[in-house]
Amino acid sequence: MRVVLTLSLLLVLIGFAITKEAPIKEFFQSLFDFRKSDRLEKNQYYSDNSYQFVQNAKTFLPMSYQEILNIYYTVLNSGMSSFTFYCPYEYPSCISDIRSLANNQEVLSAINNYVHPYNSFHHIETEYDTLGRVTIEATKSYTNEEIQQIEQEIDRLYPQLVDENRSVRENIRSIHDYIINTTQYDSLRNEQDIIQYHSDIAYGPLFEGYAICGGYTDLMELFLTKMGVPNYKVSSDNHIWNAVEIDNKWYHLDLTWDDPVSGDGTDYLEHTYFLISTPTLLAGDMSQHSFYLEYYPELNEIGS
Repeated sequence: MRVVLTLSLLLVLIGFAITKEAPIKEFFQSLFDFRKSDRLEKNQYYSDNSYQFVQNAKTFLPMSYQEILNIYYTVLNSGMSSFTFYCPYEYPSCISDIRSLANNQEVLSAINNYVHPYNSFHHIETEYDTLGRVTIEATKSYTNEEIQQIEQEIDRLYPQLVDENRSVRENIRSIHDYIINTTQYDSLRNEQDIIQYHSDIAYGPLFEGYAICGGYTDLMELFLTKMGVPNYKVSSDNHIWNAVEIDNKWYHLDLTWDDPVSGDGTDYLEHTYFLISTPTLLAGDMSQHSFYLEYYPELNEIGS
C-alpha cells in the first residue's frame, strides 16, 4: 500500500512539472539531478583559443545568453556531434534564449566560423523541452576519409609553400598564390546550383581544382592553422573569407575575390584583398563584404 501511495505521489509531481508549475519543477529537477550535462570530449582539432565574441565555456549550467553562446562554441570546438546540457531554474529565460539562438542562423554561422574546419557543422539542430533539457546535434562538414586525404596532401605541399626563412606575410602569400593558381571558381555551382565538385570545402580546391568561397577559405585556414597563425573565418550574408592576426593586428584575406572570373576564360591572380585592414575592405566592395562587426570585434577599425 505504501509503495502504491509513493508511486502515486511521484506521478502527481511529474504531472505538476509538465504543466510548468515552477516550485514543483524546481523540486523535480533537484530530485533527479536533471542539470547534469554530458561529458565534454575534445578531439585533436579542439583549440584553447577564446575570442571576444565567444569563449571556451567554464560551465555547462548557463546563467546568461553569453554563457549559452560559449557552450555552443565549446561543443562545436570540441568536435562533438551531440551534446546535452540543462537550463537551470534560476535562469527563467534560458529556454527562450535557446530558442532565439537556435533560430538565428547568422549567430550560429558566426560561432561556427571560430572553430576548426574539421569540427565545423554543415547542419545544426537544437532540441529542448519544458524541463530545460537542451541537446545540440551537429552534422559535420567533413568526413573522416576527406580529412585523412586533405591532411596527407597538405603535409606534402607544406614544405614546398612554407619556408621558415621567409616572413609570415611571404609564406601566406605563397599559399594564397598557389591556391589561386591551381583553382577555378565554381561558377556553375554558384550561379545554377549544379554540384559537380566538393567546392564548398577544402577538398574541392585541393583535389578537384574548383572552389566557391567556402572552399577557398577552409583550405587557407588549414594552412594558416598549420603555420600557427591565429585566424578565423568571417562571413556576410552571402560570402565568407579569412581573418588573420599578424603582429597583434587583424587583417582580411579573401582568396575568392583575388581569383576573379573572366569573360574570356583567362586566369587572373590578384592581391587586392591580401591582408587588408577593415577600413580598406569597407572602402571597396560592399555587396559581399558587409559583415556584422559585433560578431568579430577583433576586426574593429582601431588597430586593424
